[in-house]
Amino acid sequence: MKLHKPILVGGLGLSFSLWMLDTWHDSIVQVGEFGLLSALAVGGVFWLLQKNRPGEQLNDIVVDRASVERGISQTEVIINQLAQEAANHPALESLREQFVKLPLELDRREIQVAVTGGKSVGKSTVIQILKNVELSTTSLQYTETAPLFGGVGKNSDAVTLSELQKSDFVLFLTNGDLTDSEFQVLQKLKAAKHSTLLVFNKQDQYQVDERATVLQSLKQRMQGNVVATAASPLPVKVRKYETDGSVQEWMEQPAADIQQLTQQFGEVLAQQGQQLVCTTTMRKVLLLKAEAKDCLNRVRCDRSTPIIEQNQWIAAAAAFANPIPALDILATAAINAQMVMDLGNIYQQKIFLEQGQQVAETMGSLMLKLGLVELSTRAVTAILKTNAVTFVAGGMVEGVSAAYLTRVAGLSLVEYFEQQEIALETGNGLNLEKLHHVLQKVFQQNQKLAVLEAFVKQGVKRLLPEAKPVEVVG
Repeated sequence: MKLHKPILVGGLGLSFSLWMLDTWHDSIVQVGEFGLLSALAVGGVFWLLQKNRPGEQLNDIVVDRASVERGISQTEVIINQLAQEAANHPALESLREQFVKLPLELDRREIQVAVTGGKSVGKSTVIQILKNVELSTTSLQYTETAPLFGGVGKNSDAVTLSELQKSDFVLFLTNGDLTDSEFQVLQKLKAAKHSTLLVFNKQDQYQVDERATVLQSLKQRMQGNVVATAASPLPVKVRKYETDGSVQEWMEQPAADIQQLTQQFGEVLAQQGQQLVCTTTMRKVLLLKAEAKDCLNRVRCDRSTPIIEQNQWIAAAAAFANPIPALDILATAAINAQMVMDLGNIYQQKIFLEQGQQVAETMGSLMLKLGLVELSTRAVTAILKTNAVTFVAGGMVEGVSAAYLTRVAGLSLVEYFEQQEIALETGNGLNLEKLHHVLQKVFQQNQKLAVLEAFVKQGVKRLLPEAKPVEVVG
């Protein structure tokens, strides 16, 4: 085994390194029986792949043509990087097909309007009327969504909201005061920077005073962005008295009342037409960018896992063989410094020797200040006490604790690097304050008892292959 780790050699000493490599050769270099199994046991890979990745939020971005073009360029960089690191990735073809459509999307002239709302609010009727009204010199394409609130499968609210991402403007119809469900959907559309107009349809079904009350309530909740319509008014009875005293009655269909809607909607199209297209395109850019980055991060996660595992077990061996606090700290810090550089290389973050040492020392210091060292040692001790043979073994607590803290450090670095923008050039500086928050978060997420118990069992099996399995008494 060739180990080109100058920091490791310098931190532990050449003789100890040679002893360790000789003793732990098989367990360190093989990602076999204990490789993926131990990673899955401690929840590392699962956590890395399943943790929430919210991505960029549109409400944090000033949207104009220049910003959309920058977003397209950044997305291209990520897709190209994925192609370099995983040329046969199954998502590459789909990502490229979506990417080539983005510039065309930005230059399109047609405005896509979605008409949505619950059941029986008049979506189809509103669309039929608007198609016969000239509102803009721009071409308009109307799409009626499945009714909200109650659908399943392809008609579920989640699918409908996803489809709304493709539209430039949303007409949200209601036939009364807003329900909580309707209000929540409107808030989600607002958060995604959807241009939305609330349409109070079927106002003719209310008495005049009730109609005014409902409209006022809607305007207060929506900050005035509301219009009232009666796209298909109820027939009214007309009675005519003749001169001879006879009376004639018939039902008459009033004309649709959509003046407020056409006026306000037409003003929006005239003033914000191009902006609407830019915003919709930016949403699609961010979704594709997040998808591509997630694929790239998964590839890099697969490459990072063996590095974290190798370092955690080297740290365990060092602390187990030399259970002296000062040496443990030196050994763990030396190994973590090398791990910083190795993981940085995977994530295209150019980290030099001095910077790697600084990050390792800072993470060690943060672990002490946050009480992570004490907390992890207590937890490991409590679990090991259930097995007298392994508990009395010299350095067992220190060895397993060192491995656990090294793993937490590695997972923290991976999450930190995943959050960074894919740079056009490598060499992004490390934000130690942000790293501090990530470290604290990752430690908390990996403090679950089941995770610790599984990790301790793996550690014992590594350090004392002939020891009896640790039995945890619940």
